[in-house]
Amino acid sequence: MIRIAVVGDIGSGKSYVAKLFGHPVFNADVEVSKIYKKSKTCYKKLKKKLPNYIISFPIRKKEIAEAILSNKNNLKKIIKIIHPEIRSKMKKFLNKNKNKKIVILDIPLLLENKINKKNDILIYIDSSKKGIKKRLKERINYNPNIVKKLRKIQLPLEIKKKRSNYTIKNNFRRNFAKKNVKIVLKKILINA
Repeated sequence: MIRIAVVGDIGSGKSYVAKLFGHPVFNADVEVSKIYKKSKTCYKKLKKKLPNYIISFPIRKKEIAEAILSNKNNLKKIIKIIHPEIRSKMKKFLNKNKNKKIVILDIPLLLENKINKKNDILIYIDSSKKGIKKRLKERINYNPNIVKKLRKIQLPLEIKKKRSNYTIKNNFRRNFAKKNVKIVLKKILINA
């Protein structure tokens, strides 16, 4: 099984590009949302660690955002609870797709949390700062302060780019990104 992981800046279009590969995608952000909506166990753990912020089940993203903004240690507490869940969901995803030729991993803190394996093919999604800013502002729950805090816990983009096997330019135009994905996928399959 070829494991392809997309890395890049917040709002660079990692999830969008991941889907363009046409192979099973593990999207950590989607899984986190499901955990907030469905996991009573996580709710109880978060409520215990952040009683002033986590009020009711299902957990609202607004509560998480307030916790993160009020104290930088709160983000670490949240990560400590959520990440083991994400790892376990990723294992299930990989088991379910073990007979697939290729799987795509869309995990924002993949390198930071050392979730990647040595043989993973890393693809850096390269987007303009202007394009990223525009896309982030279009998000429903956009909060520039949260984005700043999340960027602080991420590796510098130069390091992500340097560690990547390939770079895909994303100018937020479907045909452009699709063409680049095809080119990279072809190279990956030739070298596999």
